[in-house]
Amino acid sequence: MSTEIGKVLGTQDAEPLEFWIAVSPDQVVQLDDVVFVTRELPNGGRVSLYGIVDILKARHEGARFDSDVFLSEQGIFPLGKSIIAHVSVTRVEPEIFVPPLPGQSVFRAAGADRHQALFFDSMNTKFPLGLSRDGEVVYGNLEFLDGSRGAHINISGISGVATKTSYATFLLYGLFQSGILEEQATNTRAIIFNVKGEDLLFLDKPNARRKPETSEAYAKLGLTPNAFSSVAIFAPVKAREEVLLPDTGSRQEGVTAFCWTIEEFCRERYLRFLFAEADDETSHLSAVIDRVEAALALEADLSPYETFDHLVDFICLSVTHWVSAAQGTIAAFERRLRAASFRIGHLIRGRVSESDRHRIDWKKKQVTVVDIHNLHDRAKRFVVGVVLRRMFEDKEKTGTARPLVFIVLDELNKYAPRDGWSPIKEVLLDISERGRSLGVILIGAQQTASEVERRVVGNCAFRVVGRLDLAEASRDEYRFLTAASRGRAGILKPGSVIVHQPEIPTPLLVQFPFPSWATRVSEVEKSGGGDPFDGF
Repeated sequence: MSTEIGKVLGTQDAEPLEFWIAVSPDQVVQLDDVVFVTRELPNGGRVSLYGIVDILKARHEGARFDSDVFLSEQGIFPLGKSIIAHVSVTRVEPEIFVPPLPGQSVFRAAGADRHQALFFDSMNTKFPLGLSRDGEVVYGNLEFLDGSRGAHINISGISGVATKTSYATFLLYGLFQSGILEEQATNTRAIIFNVKGEDLLFLDKPNARRKPETSEAYAKLGLTPNAFSSVAIFAPVKAREEVLLPDTGSRQEGVTAFCWTIEEFCRERYLRFLFAEADDETSHLSAVIDRVEAALALEADLSPYETFDHLVDFICLSVTHWVSAAQGTIAAFERRLRAASFRIGHLIRGRVSESDRHRIDWKKKQVTVVDIHNLHDRAKRFVVGVVLRRMFEDKEKTGTARPLVFIVLDELNKYAPRDGWSPIKEVLLDISERGRSLGVILIGAQQTASEVERRVVGNCAFRVVGRLDLAEASRDEYRFLTAASRGRAGILKPGSVIVHQPEIPTPLLVQFPFPSWATRVSEVEKSGGGDPFDGF
């Protein structure tokens, strides 16, 4: 049953889209509370206005000077105390936009009223985004994620504090385990790039340090806390090693070393991803790269090139025969090719026994983790670009949007920067603009959305922020935040995020539970160490 929390204020203007309420002395109202008020119309009709509390103020009534507070506390000057709350209207039913009247009772929304206030009742398919501050489930509309009406998620926040990858993996876990995908869940896939640290290398291991209250939180969300059940982990081959062993640290077992053959590199035209810096798409260098790729793809016999360095030598000897360009452009091409070879050459091998086993096959398991955290930035860009293009081409060949493929990529600003052009940026733009129709969903994360290509961020239906630098929060990319939400983003704790989705006009504060999968080796071995996550 809904509880009355106060009355519509008469000393502040009430409008159809916002109003103030005087909070009853015996009630506790906090930010993010969902409320509603019903107004009787002269024609006998009724209009319900639903909203969210986004500002709270407490003050003395009757005080004229700031120092009156001391006199009041001493009992010399009796003053009353009042608390008022500002409500941003989220929904009006029916859509007759009239203001509530002063003195009307305002109620805390619960049950069906809360679902109506947050549009949950109109979501045909919904998935868990987390829990509200009062422990109620907050849902997202799957139609705005699976491509039916929109797609993609963008997550911003300060590194190490905003828990961006923790929230991204929680969303995946909820999608896979909640049953919302129904029979499609078995065939749905996720590719996660582990770009820093080793946190994502233990998704298949239960978290031995899970807090007792975690199970309750997962139960409210309709989930069972556990590890991801179907995970494949790939790590780059070790440099300067003949035997193809994965270059990992804490995680040794269950990891497959990945690399590409020289033949695959040439036939699939991966040369462009060695030049992954932000070059001008129309530059002479890009034309040279295109022509060299075409020439390599036509090479009949690539067996003489046992190492990538041998192939680079061949390219540098042949480039002037394949391409007509200025000497300066050729020199720039060769210089950058050799620089890339030094960082990436160990990932491209001449002879690879069981080459299929060392190829990143994202279709085998539900979740594929591609570990690139130990690689140089140039090598990271190469791996991300090659894997995403290969996956996107495979999806194009199927011609269907189902099953879905989720891509989780942190440090998005490195791969799709706001300025310049690169082959990887082109792939990510393709995914953000055409991925919806092909069932490819990008979950991108970065510290600063202002440094990411606008079209990539602009195509995201869900916008999420964790702890933000306040200077960053003032940028245009965060206009979806209200003034109150922007201020709160600067003090959010790990485990809390602010989520905006198309149907709900006001962003919602969401809390998500402590990961039920291990995020580092100490959580697998039940050893000591501080908590990496301060969620619940």
